[in-house]
Amino acid sequence: MSNGYTGKAHTGNAHSGNGHSGITRRSLLGGATAVAAVAVTGGTATAATPSASPTPSASPSPSAPQGQVPALWREFTRTPFTHPQIPYVGRSGRGGGAKRFPRRPVVADVRDYGAVADDGTTDCAPAINRAIAAAGRAGGGTVLIPPGTFRIDDLIRVGHSNVVLRGAGSDRTKLYATKNLTELIGVYGSRYGGDKSSWSWAGGLIWFCPTDRFTTLTTAIKAKAWPFEGWTGNKRDEWRTLTTVEPARQGSWTVTVADASALKPGSLVLLRLADDTGHTLLEHMAGGGPGPEAYYWDDKTKLTSYVPYEWPVRIAHVRGREVTLERPLPLDVRPEWDPRLTTHVPELTGSGVEGLTLEAVETPQSPHLLDKGYNGVVFQCAYDCWADDIVVRHVDNGFGLVAASACTLRRTTVAGRGSHHPYFCREGSHDNLIEDFTIEQRTVPAPAGTQLHGINVEGLSSSNVWSRGEMQMGTFDSHRGMPFANVRTDITVNNNGRHGGDASAGPLFGARFTHWNIRVTNARAGLMKIDGLAPYSATVGVNEVTEFDQTDVPDFTGDLHARVELYGTTDVVRPRNLYEAQRELER
Repeated sequence: MSNGYTGKAHTGNAHSGNGHSGITRRSLLGGATAVAAVAVTGGTATAATPSASPTPSASPSPSAPQGQVPALWREFTRTPFTHPQIPYVGRSGRGGGAKRFPRRPVVADVRDYGAVADDGTTDCAPAINRAIAAAGRAGGGTVLIPPGTFRIDDLIRVGHSNVVLRGAGSDRTKLYATKNLTELIGVYGSRYGGDKSSWSWAGGLIWFCPTDRFTTLTTAIKAKAWPFEGWTGNKRDEWRTLTTVEPARQGSWTVTVADASALKPGSLVLLRLADDTGHTLLEHMAGGGPGPEAYYWDDKTKLTSYVPYEWPVRIAHVRGREVTLERPLPLDVRPEWDPRLTTHVPELTGSGVEGLTLEAVETPQSPHLLDKGYNGVVFQCAYDCWADDIVVRHVDNGFGLVAASACTLRRTTVAGRGSHHPYFCREGSHDNLIEDFTIEQRTVPAPAGTQLHGINVEGLSSSNVWSRGEMQMGTFDSHRGMPFANVRTDITVNNNGRHGGDASAGPLFGARFTHWNIRVTNARAGLMKIDGLAPYSATVGVNEVTEFDQTDVPDFTGDLHARVELYGTTDVVRPRNLYEAQRELER
């Protein structure tokens, strides 16, 4: 082709000629110097833009060991958008990682719609849903739930953009849920067959999903026509092409399109990449080279059903046929993958839930994959949404991201009798941030036949971050479906869960997985130290661990091109938090 595209891996300057004006190589390198200096001394950097800056992580005490800056960090600052082992996640989360959530004006109080606190008998779900619907009709706003306990006998639905459901604090406002999703909507089987319940990984008793999409989903479930759950409808056919896209490199912020007339700054589009018969797209997601080329993809029918890869992204600027995106490309764009920007089902955007506890009636945890749907908070076909200061208790599944992107879950806790998936991230969910999260120790012993995962990611989900977590139980559940380019950083974990994943879903890991500053309290290696499993990965600052219980073998043969640094240390690596350090580079 006339543009000189060769299909080879890009190894040049990370930011050369990509047209993005928000970050420059000079600002990155200057920021890197500041971050490295702060990292070693344990001090705090001065923020140029306080409203967008992360909360500084705790400084080491005077008796703490001196921090050490690994070579991988220095390499990353030179090529932040194209590093072979560490993904760029500096824009993950709502608003590109903004620390402050929007404060929308109050437009409704649930008491004005019939909600009654603390009487134990009034079903307040209709009143809460009426208040939410009124806020939606008003174009958005905040719906207040005052202190007290409100019984709900139905699920709470947020289907309009810019609607915020706000309690008085997770220690003051409680929604007490008496029914599960099987009772409320119906049995939900798996589109892949068998007798599994899809409520084991889908749906929430607080469910953020565009109204029309929620209706089509639940109608299909009631008709037992098990749907695809993502951005292009139940049969993946609700999209049209806006324009085709010319070849571009992973890490580029700007792409050239055939026709930009349908593209507007601020609009959300899908980048759609199909695979070819040789599965070169899947090979690229795995890092390329002999291992992925030798892997047998054709019988991985669950994995191949996730393709085309659909990546939601907002358009920042349009200049002629040059289109600048709000995030850099997570993958190459190659002609053999028929790249195009497309429409999608209307998104839910700008909505959130804050300051409450959702407690389900306490029932025994169901046998594995037979969950009834006492589920917590789920975001589906949602973009730039959030949860803050939320506790879920006695749930089958805690917090879910299903075809959700650019969302932030902050100060969230899963508590009570034990969960199947405390957190799940699936069906092509990208660029999300889960920070300051807690999985509490279960309050009752696990019944026989149940399963505990932990922080789950699967289904080609990419560029997601789990940061500053305390996991009193569970594991880093890479659940097959080849998620790639995800980061887990600054987390303490009692690694006693087990990962899942059907063999037909393919590899546990794609390329550019990074575990950075992980404190494993029971010294179990499984899914913590990943250099023997994940291709083109980085394990940095993990204390000494040993294989026992569930032990995996690599999916790919040969050299995995994985890197390990500061193994056998505890909380020594600097920067301490990889996500926050990447945010610092943008200043």
